[in-house]
Amino acid sequence: QVQLIESGGGLVQAGGSLRLSCAASGRPFVNYAMGWFRQAPGAEREFVAALSWSGGSTYYADSVKGRFTVSRDNAETTVYLQMNNLKPEDTAVYYCAARGHYCTGAACYTRSRYYDYWGQGTQVTVSS
Repeated sequence: QVQLIESGGGLVQAGGSLRLSCAASGRPFVNYAMGWFRQAPGAEREFVAALSWSGGSTYYADSVKGRFTVSRDNAETTVYLQMNNLKPEDTAVYYCAARGHYCTGAACYTRSRYYDYWGQGTQVTVSS
């Protein structure tokens, strides 16, 4: 079992920045691929960013490329999402997710069904 706790959300003006953190506990963090998803009111949960267990492979949704950066610190068992140049359309609840089973292909990182554990989410609100 893995427990994930997100933090760092809040209210920010358009053009501003936030850094989300996801602290993991439980099984060895280094074995898990990690992802960030978000869900806006009335919308489905969508992929934002993900990275492999080593951090050597990263994946981003087209809507956040060039603005968001995902990273991890395996020593601190934490994954981060640095969000710059935020837009009102980035407003959503952001969820951290972990995948512990072997899986190949980009879909393993970008599709929510491949993840085994989820955090409770943190609200990000971007005002115009």
